[in-house]
Amino acid sequence: MNNQWLVIKQLDKQFQEWQRINKKYGRPRSGWIKTLRMALSMSAEQLANRLGLSRARINQLEKAEIHDAVTLSTLKEAADALGCELVYAVVPKDSTTLEDIIKAQAERLAKERMARVSHTMSLEAQSLEATALKSQQEELTKILMEHLNKKFWSTPDNLKSNKQNELLQTLIKNLQKKK
Repeated sequence: MNNQWLVIKQLDKQFQEWQRINKKYGRPRSGWIKTLRMALSMSAEQLANRLGLSRARINQLEKAEIHDAVTLSTLKEAADALGCELVYAVVPKDSTTLEDIIKAQAERLAKERMARVSHTMSLEAQSLEATALKSQQEELTKILMEHLNKKFWSTPDNLKSNKQNELLQTLIKNLQKKK
């Protein structure tokens, strides 16, 4: 396992805790700023004074937070004015992991590439059985996951690197030998 996969595994472990907390608590319906302000028995006017803003601007801020239309900088300032700290995280959706995201991309790429190869081979009257095609697709998925690079996330038109083409050609030759 290379260093990149060690980092991925460590992040996935950390993300599990964030996902658990988010699932359990999430953001309050009225947003964090208003919820904390109310819990502290602080009026919108008092928070406005602490931030050097108008009361109307605090109302706008609280509404903007609910609609995901507030900047991190503004949230940080409001949290500070409430004697709190902004905690920020970006985590995989639901209960997925980075490994799940990478595997899904690798499977998508492998499926697209094998479909092209299968189509070409069928035009040459060398079509493969579904089980052989699936087996090679799984092998290509593993290879793609082992060789992560920036091109992994490129659009299909940009995926024609030399190494990837060599791997694809090797797979084609293996498929032809098995026939």
